[in-house]
Amino acid sequence: MARIAPATPEVYAPLIGEDVPLVMKIHARATRPERVQTLVTFFGAWMTNTSLAPRLVELVRLRIAFHNQCRSCMAMRYGHATLDGVDEALVCSLEKPEEAPNLTDADRAALDYADRLATDHLSIDDAVYDNLRVHFSEGEIVELGQIAAICVGLGRLDATWDLRDDLPEHFKEQGPASSGTIVTPWGGDAWVEVAMG
Repeated sequence: MARIAPATPEVYAPLIGEDVPLVMKIHARATRPERVQTLVTFFGAWMTNTSLAPRLVELVRLRIAFHNQCRSCMAMRYGHATLDGVDEALVCSLEKPEEAPNLTDADRAALDYADRLATDHLSIDDAVYDNLRVHFSEGEIVELGQIAAICVGLGRLDATWDLRDDLPEHFKEQGPASSGTIVTPWGGDAWVEVAMG
């Protein structure tokens, strides 16, 4: 059971609709519930109003979700990314991105950057940025960093809420993230498709 109770349908439904993930229902629990509308608008725009391909953004988001152990983040697949080629085989490549044949060198550079930002941000040095510059413009590197930073921050918050109640079995059958059980976005048999924007 989530550590924070969700807002009631009377509160969240007029703001963000009835069929929304538990994480959004909990964000609507804020003292000012209307903040959830801002969050939904902001996150949707932040993740889609970018020069980066939806496929790459989704791979980065899911890899950071793994490091954060944010089960609700790992369980979600955004529809626009699915249309851009993100399927379960591609998600499975995130287990060992350095060995995955279906990832490009640009994907690997972005995922290395995301891994470092999520686990050891001070290891991001000139060499990491030089490798990113081989594949991305300066503006794209800024957008990649912004997207990764939002995913690190929100994912860590959401992970502490232990959001498993409405997830497929793969993501909720083990104990809470704080128990030390490692859950992955790959290898499950189901996920939650979410529309963005």
